[in-house]
Amino acid sequence: MNKEVLVKEIAERAGQSQKDAKAFLDAAIDVITETLKKGDKVTLVGFGTFQVKERAAREGRNPRTGKPLKIPAKKAPVFAAGKGLKDAVAAGGQKAKKGKK
Repeated sequence: MNKEVLVKEIAERAGQSQKDAKAFLDAAIDVITETLKKGDKVTLVGFGTFQVKERAAREGRNPRTGKPLKIPAKKAPVFAAGKGLKDAVAAGGQKAKKGKK
């Protein structure tokens, strides 16, 4: 699913125009992004948590030459799925398997 399809689905389910749904989605993405840039986390109970993790500097290898190279430390955004999302996905997978028989 891409952003355009997601906006359509949100608009239909919320009974709003696609223009309004896109504005709401863009605003949510902006708020999450700004919060992560500050180093805070965003928790949506039952869905999951967006947070920033520090990745330590490490040594890697150039795949072409095999020479060692230094990979600098960096911050990376991560998403950890919540119990509700995990359970919903697991239940969806079980239904799909039953339907294949």
